[in-house]
Amino acid sequence: MPFSMAHEIKIFSGSSNQTLAEKIVQYLGVRLSEVELERFADGEVNLRIGETVRGLDTFIIQSTSNPVNDNLMELLIMIDALKRASAKTIAVVIPYFGYARQDRKAKGRDPISAKLVANLLTVAGATRVVTIDLHAEQIQGFFDIPVDNLMGFPVFVNYFKNECTEFDPQDSVVVSPDVGGVKRARKLAEKLDLPLAILDKRRPKDNVAEIVNIIGDIEGKTAIIFDDIIDTGGSLVGAAEMLKRKGAKKIIACATHGVLSKNAKEKLQNSVIEKIYVTDTIYHNDLPDKFTVLSVASLLGETIARIKNNLSVSILFK
Repeated sequence: MPFSMAHEIKIFSGSSNQTLAEKIVQYLGVRLSEVELERFADGEVNLRIGETVRGLDTFIIQSTSNPVNDNLMELLIMIDALKRASAKTIAVVIPYFGYARQDRKAKGRDPISAKLVANLLTVAGATRVVTIDLHAEQIQGFFDIPVDNLMGFPVFVNYFKNECTEFDPQDSVVVSPDVGGVKRARKLAEKLDLPLAILDKRRPKDNVAEIVNIIGDIEGKTAIIFDDIIDTGGSLVGAAEMLKRKGAKKIIACATHGVLSKNAKEKLQNSVIEKIYVTDTIYHNDLPDKFTVLSVASLLGETIARIKNNLSVSILFK
């Protein structure tokens, strides 16, 4: 959609994903606003907004990915700077929302870190949050300000329908890696007109998963595993090996957020998975050849334009 009143908006980028920020402003037909980002000798963030924001609608683009705490603190300080400079609104665009997996007390005396982060963002001065595929949708309720939790599946649907030469809708099945991800995987399956299979997974401890059953028909088919996050890669590799043993012809993996901690890249590159699709919510500059990165820039750019022009965001997913 055409973007109107560009002179009344300022878009700033933190240091976590400037490549994505550049693509977003290119989509909108505006430029990134000036911000000086440095570090003091002891590691403290040294930040200065380089142009006036008084009375204007502002947006900050910053993923709270690795290093999570540094990027989160940088975001909080940038919000504070805009608030003290009298910005009219401060919308934080967090393509990947760190700490989203700590959304409840799994056992006694656990913190609920996602709620703490919500409090920090609000107290700092954010007036709106835009993110993609929150690991737990209920995190939206941790905020007392508007939250737009965008869905990443349209990016994959568009790619498979219009660009992917390896995709055959006649012999493919979408696979949810666990029961909790069924809603997400079902949306992709419906848009691609594919059947759905579910892996019954147990987690004896953090970052360890055991698959005990497969619900659905995957024999002789291309299995498209769809999840929100690939972290260490252990769960995904285990799921792919199980699907292969049960007769899947080919394994493809899709995930909105490629966290890719520790040796995940090498582990996935050497696995039975043939192709891995992630988006650019988290910046990587050295992915192996099995990986393909799809951009969420147009999705975020369109959302920013709609927020600015007081138009519906949810219509993008209908």
